[in-house]
Amino acid sequence: MAEKLLEMRNITKRFGGVLALDSVDFEIEKGEVHCLVGENGSGKSTLIKIISGIHSPDPGGEIYVDGRRISHQKSSNSVREGIQVIYQDLSLFPNLTVAENIAISSRVEARSRLMKWEETEEEAMKTMEKIGVSLDSWREVSDLSIAERQVVAICRAINAKARLVIMDEPTASLSKKEVHSLIRVINELQNREISTIFVSHKLDEIMAVAQRVTVLRDGKKVGVFDASELTQQKLSFLMTGKEFEYTKLPPYLGDVVVIEVRKLSRRDNYKEIDLKVHKGEIVSITGLMGSGRTEFALSLFGMNPPDKGEIFVDGKKINLVSAVDAMRAGIAYVPEDRLQHGLVMEQPVSKNIVLTVLKRILSRIRLLSKVKERTEVKRWVEELSIKIPSVDAPVNTLSGGNQQRVVIAKWLAINPKVLILDSPTVGIDVAAKDSIYKIIRELAAKGISIIMITDEAEEAIYHSNTTYIMSAGRIIGRYNSSELTEKELYEKINEV
Repeated sequence: MAEKLLEMRNITKRFGGVLALDSVDFEIEKGEVHCLVGENGSGKSTLIKIISGIHSPDPGGEIYVDGRRISHQKSSNSVREGIQVIYQDLSLFPNLTVAENIAISSRVEARSRLMKWEETEEEAMKTMEKIGVSLDSWREVSDLSIAERQVVAICRAINAKARLVIMDEPTASLSKKEVHSLIRVINELQNREISTIFVSHKLDEIMAVAQRVTVLRDGKKVGVFDASELTQQKLSFLMTGKEFEYTKLPPYLGDVVVIEVRKLSRRDNYKEIDLKVHKGEIVSITGLMGSGRTEFALSLFGMNPPDKGEIFVDGKKINLVSAVDAMRAGIAYVPEDRLQHGLVMEQPVSKNIVLTVLKRILSRIRLLSKVKERTEVKRWVEELSIKIPSVDAPVNTLSGGNQQRVVIAKWLAINPKVLILDSPTVGIDVAAKDSIYKIIRELAAKGISIIMITDEAEEAIYHSNTTYIMSAGRIIGRYNSSELTEKELYEKINEV
């Protein structure tokens, strides 16, 4: 029988009148990879913060490490017990090198006033060797990709003598190839008997990495399951208590072309792209990281002008050299990274929604009209079912799904003919995904042409009429989405 590293019994946590966790039990064995899943608000973050000592459980809750009861779990105690948390923001020092970030905990522990460069580099290199990774130890972290930063954060945890590494949605911003690399690193941790709590809701990742899965819903533990016993449908039901069944969209039969590109090229980005999107059609563009999908989408929004080729909207040739040009042509763009490029996080919902239509809500004396602003905001909050306490609530207080609805509302406010969505469901839970898919289908039914950039085969197959595959900057295939299976699509993407 495997030995337990961590055991939690009867964990309850209240914040004022809100019950965040209700009598939850949780355990992880030494060397186990254990997935923790649940919707936003299910209690995952609270449980992680109790494990790491940021919060204490309410009276009656018990925490055991190596069979020893921990009476007062604090952050410092948690670190001493070998518990390390890697949050989505990674909490690295961007202006320091890879080596400095990896070795910083040992330097602090040794109370070193000066950084000994040779020792620091040697320490970092040895740590990377332990899990079979290699990075330039003197590169600044700000120059690294998200996947490379993940590796640095994991190495830092190992160097801090981690016995349990908690990863909070580590794959949210990674490509499929990068996810596979991360899974290999997690397997190396397991080989070294380092336990991992992996927070995710993606079944393919769970199946690839975990032995067991604990599901939380509304602050309660639904159960613990062997990962091999789960299907996506069963997991979705366990997380939400609802059944999610999608029917594939039929091939598009209309003949009104809204946007067309001919032989579109941009050096080092993409080559000779031919593509048509009809009125009310949903087109997905998929492919591996670096295939040129996002660069092409940005060109359609005027932010990455092509070197050659032609773009037509409603049969009229247009020249897109700025986002303003695209907006005038009726093209809107929802970026992949909503936090950095889609929203002003500290500003209220109302200000974010009207950012694209400020001229339209001016009063007669050229000042912002509060009445027009409220009318515009009310329309989109109701139409997209954005769940907010108030239109004055800062966007950074909303869930990921509601943040995404705000970004979509901001661009629908310009009444677009074409809506480009780059990874529209990245980083949001199952129920929020379902609501975004419904919005996309409803917009298409109203005649808006949708271009959806996606990494997820299921998303392309079930939520678009037509799927294009890109590789090395070229379109290598066009398919009726309904005629593909997930396996076939993944094979076509990876066979090039």
